[in-house]
Amino acid sequence: MTHIISIANQKGGVGKTTTAINLSAALAVSEKRTLLVDCDPQGNATTGMGLDKTVVDKTLYYGLIGNANAKNLIVDSDIETLKVIPSRVELIGFELEMMSHPDREKILEKFLADVEDSFEYIIIDCPPSLSLLTVNALTAADSIIIPLQCEFYALEGLGQLLQTVKRIKQSLNPDLKIGGILLTMFDKRTNLSYQVAEEAKKHFKNLVFKTVICRNVRLGEAPSFGKPILLYDAASTGAKSYFDLAEEIMNNNK
Repeated sequence: MTHIISIANQKGGVGKTTTAINLSAALAVSEKRTLLVDCDPQGNATTGMGLDKTVVDKTLYYGLIGNANAKNLIVDSDIETLKVIPSRVELIGFELEMMSHPDREKILEKFLADVEDSFEYIIIDCPPSLSLLTVNALTAADSIIIPLQCEFYALEGLGQLLQTVKRIKQSLNPDLKIGGILLTMFDKRTNLSYQVAEEAKKHFKNLVFKTVICRNVRLGEAPSFGKPILLYDAASTGAKSYFDLAEEIMNNNK
């Protein structure tokens, strides 16, 4: 059975793309056939996987507007069991071009149906907004993982995202569930990180993953080398954390 997971939070800079890349890599290294779908026009997951956007032939945009099927857009990564559907800036056009499409919220779901059976996990990196692309990603997903940075104002705006999830469950995807809230950028040296973690656990209880992603220099460096942390520094704290997260998710899906 395929598990489709969207990584979403309308706030930028919360570790969304870092999580999408490194969770995908950890699942793939754990011998799960995994597809990473870059659903963000910034294309950071694409470059973070070491793909040169200027030489990629066709991107997710062409699939969503009906000019290519998913099988033809999949490209290899440095990990044999991890494939990628890349994106770049033209994906911005999807919002405008599909606004009058009758099934505009379900385009990504239909697009992925072609390749769903080839993978055990499909991870979708969403843009930092509650846009039509994010709605498509949540409509296509079985579950959503919400990265929550352990910083001031972290819980602000989370209500808006949870309302969006509720609306999508009511109208577009009744089976969508919250896979978990992932605490990111945890700084063991500050009381604030512990306070935010405490607040999140108080509000969301068992929805908060046991795994916490701490601030880690190597984790921050890895994207500039176009590598997931597992390939950049497998012994780092960041690599271990994402392995732990992958294990938690695999156990939850048993």
